[in-house]
Amino acid sequence: MHRDGIALIILNQLILHHPIHRRPCGTAMEEQSKQEEDEMGRLSLGQLRRRDIGLAACFAAAGMHFDAYLKSPHLQQLYARYFFLDKLKRATQVIAAYDEDELAGVLLSDIEGESKRSLALPDRLYCGFAHAVQHVFFRGAEDAYDEANREMLADFRKQHEDIAGEICFLVADPFHKRKDTGSFLLSELERREEGKHVFLYTDSNCTWQFYEHREFRRVGTRDIQMDATGTNEVPLGCYLYAKVLGGEHL
Repeated sequence: MHRDGIALIILNQLILHHPIHRRPCGTAMEEQSKQEEDEMGRLSLGQLRRRDIGLAACFAAAGMHFDAYLKSPHLQQLYARYFFLDKLKRATQVIAAYDEDELAGVLLSDIEGESKRSLALPDRLYCGFAHAVQHVFFRGAEDAYDEANREMLADFRKQHEDIAGEICFLVADPFHKRKDTGSFLLSELERREEGKHVFLYTDSNCTWQFYEHREFRRVGTRDIQMDATGTNEVPLGCYLYAKVLGGEHL
C-alpha cells in the first residue's frame, strides 16, 4: 500500500473526534462567497475559539496549496490541522479576526520573553500523534523544508543577533468577501510589538508578495524539491523575510 494511503488510514480515526471544518472548502466555499453580495462588515479582534481551529486549518490548506504535495483532500485537511496546531502551541500572540461571528483569519507569532499558549489535551494528543505519523511517512519532505529554513535563519542571524521572534502563521479566508484581513491582522501585531525585529518563513506556493507589499524584505532563498509521498517531486522556493515591526525593514 502507498505510504500516504497508510498514513490516511492511521489518521482517519482522529477525524471522528476532531472535525476539520464546519463549512465547505474549495469550490463550495467559492460558490458561497459569490452569493455574499451584501455590504462588507467590519472586522473585529477576538479570542480564537477552539471550534474555529478546524476552519483555520481549512484556510491554510487552501491558501498554502497543500494539494500540490498531497493528492488526497482528506489527507490535506488532516495535515492542515496538525500544521496549525503545531504553530499554535508555539505561539505567544494569537490574533484572530472575525466578521460578525465568522472567523476571517488568524495570525500567530512567537515572541521571545512572552508566555506561550497551552493547547487543550485533545489537541495536544492529535498534534503529537500526527507528528509521529509525519515523521515516519513524510520525513524526507519535512527534512528538506526544515533544513532550508534552518540554513537561511542561521545565515541571517550572523548579521542580526537581535531578532525578537517569528511570525509563524498568517492565514485569511481565501474566499471571504473582504480582501484586507491579512493586513488587518499584521497591523494589530505591529501595534502590539512595535520596534521588534521579526522574521517569517514562506515559499513560492504561498502569497509571498503580500509581505513585500507590507515592507518585509526577503533575506534568504533556497530552492528544494518537495516530495511528500515519494512519487511526486515538486520544485519549491523557500523564502525568509524580515522586518522591524512598525518601522524600517532589516
